[in-house]
Amino acid sequence: MPPLVGRHVNKVDRKGRVSVPKPFRDVLKAEDAAASRIYAYPLFSAPAIEACGEGFMNRVAESIEELDMFSERQDDLASVLLEHAHALPFDPEGRVVLPEELLTHANIDGEVVFVGRGARFQIWNPEAYEARRRMAFERARASGATLKLVRETGA
Repeated sequence: MPPLVGRHVNKVDRKGRVSVPKPFRDVLKAEDAAASRIYAYPLFSAPAIEACGEGFMNRVAESIEELDMFSERQDDLASVLLEHAHALPFDPEGRVVLPEELLTHANIDGEVVFVGRGARFQIWNPEAYEARRRMAFERARASGATLKLVRETGA
């Protein structure tokens, strides 16, 4: 599956409808030709929404199931990621309706920025995202961040 990359700004209407960027919809369709929804949940580490396709959400659920049953860690992650997740169906124009709970968590009103994160994406208030982006850029520069690339499969 190609990664979800880039930034896209879209309007949110009074009903909470927003058009998922076409490049993101195309990637989700490449993963699953029958993709008819995204899964969205509050990002617990920031005032933003994280979203993904069904394949990634299945991986999240399976990973939580691998944790020790009845452990606090399993319970916490299930609560944060599964309990607060919303399956958001696409309408014919490629829009989804963001629930009030998610809009409030991310302080979204009127406009959002979609941010690619590989197998998932985030939805931010544009001003909050810009502050976060600048901070991340400065941290990466100050720490001399590097990335060890994963070997290509089949190479």
